[in-house]
Amino acid sequence: MGYRGQAARARRLRRFPALLGLSAVLAGLPGPAPAKTLVFCSEGNPESLDPAIVTTTTAMNVTWQMFNTLVEFAPGSTVIRPALAQSWSVSEDGRSYAFTLREGVRFHENARFRPSRALNADDVLFTFLRQWKPDHPFHGQGAPDGQGSQNGKAGGFAYFHDLGLADLIEAIDAPDPRTVRFRLKEPDATFLPNLAQAFASIHSAEYAATLAASGAKEALGREPIGTGPFTFAGYRPDVTVRYRAFEAYWRRPDAAEPGLAPIDGLVFSITPNPAVRLAKLKAGECHVMAFPATTDLDRIEADPDLTLAGKAELNVSYLALNTAKPPFDDVRVRRAVNLAIDRRAIVEGAYGAAGLVARGPLPPGLWATDAGLPEIAFDRAEAQRLLAEAGHREGFETDLWYPPVSRPYNPDGRRVADMIQADLARIGIRARLVTEPWSAYRAALYAGVPQTMLYGWTGDNGDPDNFLNVLLGCKAAAPGGANLARWCDPEYDALIQAARRTAAMPIRKALYAQGQAIVLREAPWAPLAHTVVHMALRRGVTGFRMDPLGRHLFEGVALRD
Repeated sequence: MGYRGQAARARRLRRFPALLGLSAVLAGLPGPAPAKTLVFCSEGNPESLDPAIVTTTTAMNVTWQMFNTLVEFAPGSTVIRPALAQSWSVSEDGRSYAFTLREGVRFHENARFRPSRALNADDVLFTFLRQWKPDHPFHGQGAPDGQGSQNGKAGGFAYFHDLGLADLIEAIDAPDPRTVRFRLKEPDATFLPNLAQAFASIHSAEYAATLAASGAKEALGREPIGTGPFTFAGYRPDVTVRYRAFEAYWRRPDAAEPGLAPIDGLVFSITPNPAVRLAKLKAGECHVMAFPATTDLDRIEADPDLTLAGKAELNVSYLALNTAKPPFDDVRVRRAVNLAIDRRAIVEGAYGAAGLVARGPLPPGLWATDAGLPEIAFDRAEAQRLLAEAGHREGFETDLWYPPVSRPYNPDGRRVADMIQADLARIGIRARLVTEPWSAYRAALYAGVPQTMLYGWTGDNGDPDNFLNVLLGCKAAAPGGANLARWCDPEYDALIQAARRTAAMPIRKALYAQGQAIVLREAPWAPLAHTVVHMALRRGVTGFRMDPLGRHLFEGVALRD
């Protein structure tokens, strides 16, 4: 590199000092060739390394690299295929599921643990009994630092409880080392796709026993052991999560295509600012970056060294209105807020071509979305009339919490909050903008602290239940649940639960249509947008697929020599 090139690089590193630190991290990674280490510029810290308790796509993507589930969604789709279970059967009454496990699946090892056996039914029993049974020795290890709860859920297992599995499961047993049976109290059309979610990732019972014997149970979530394509190599908050390729992985390819180098190291470089992520990508400091700013998409497409990938994900962005706190316990106030927000201006100003105005809680690509649902009107005069009728002629003060990081469903939380704040001010609602670091932000939302809050969701399993029940059902309205509006409508909940108990798609669709109409009428949210999510890659990256469920899977990704 000539003097001018060195000087330019030095200026670039002074402008983005994190690049220097990342270069040092990469220099210390194990592996025969730096070119085989793929660096992913991710958007934030994981709230945990334990897939049983994570609730954000950020953390799930960290854990997906290390763990497998019994069944899984084929990459880039919502089609279920075998994973750790090579096959399964369902009883005629729809209440019993029997899974046959693969032979010879190996677990990872670390300084504390070297497995003496392959995966068996004990590991599956451990994984689910830990989340289900409060008296399980590892039930309390579902929270950070071994505390007894997270997000207000006993043991911290928010997904397991919000999906209703604690009440749905009647029994789990293992007739032999390669067979696991689940018996349900009633049929549930969502059970199988739910088992493909991150919370159902299989842990090693033998590792847990080793940790318990040494008094180090909390290491289960800090030093994770799974069966996935990459083993855990270290985590520095705000800096990196590091991995090594697992040589004994059960699905590891025998050979790469000619001219490709399979990656033997993987780094998540934690970079909240999208401008810095892009600078790292352009400088070659990372190979893939998450969620470029919408204003940068044209620049990325024009860069000969980069490629831009995009996919319409199953997601929704919304403003949740805490119905447990006045004045949002009054449906007239909630409707007024909905009428006051200029959604089209927000989508044009903050999302650009990547955004689509939301009409309700379900994304347009989902089979149960009611295409006839009317667009929510933008009508300030009617909003003011409703406020006056509710006794707030002069308006009122409230908080408006916004996320501090870019999300796949909201590229710029502060800008969206500014626009909503201005819209609400025009009808007399004076909103104070509030934010916190991402982990603290989420903790406050799940604890029910804000009156109004910007949040969003990317579907986990391609089923409408994952939106309509997990985000708006009565079980999820309990403290710590994902129903941040704390809204519980018995009529609505009866429809959603009935839809789970039948596998007949036309019946489910009709029930969900009725439910969507109730959400529109009762207005616990102000739905905002759905998005096409983008990722940017350097030209030498092959095998990476965009995913409708928001997963970033690096199994099978390679770098061209």
